[in-house]
Amino acid sequence: MDRRLLNRAEAGISAASIPRGFTELIRHIVFFTAEGPDRVAEVKRGLAPLGTIPGSRVFEITENLRVDLYENKIDIVVYAEFEDEAALAAYKAHPTYSATTAAVKPMREKRFAADVRGGE
Repeated sequence: MDRRLLNRAEAGISAASIPRGFTELIRHIVFFTAEGPDRVAEVKRGLAPLGTIPGSRVFEITENLRVDLYENKIDIVVYAEFEDEAALAAYKAHPTYSATTAAVKPMREKRFAADVRGGE
């Protein structure tokens, strides 16, 4: 199947009319800071169950390389790709998502998230 990306807003079409073979990719990107350097590995382990939730095309948990010229305070990045907004909503509604976020919340200091359409 041809997996070309289509930005439906720019194309002026509804989700229901996306042609077969096209994908409305949603990127879910979350940045975390741990409460301290000694908790980074613990936060990564705590986030790992998110990768077992069905529906993502790509799912990664990585540590920040800290090579940016201006800012290096982010410790961990969660990156996932979903076919569409419905797949992302199903991921966020999964019981593992709620349990994981509740378990990790006391170990982290900050969390920043963005959900963006591919191609925008």
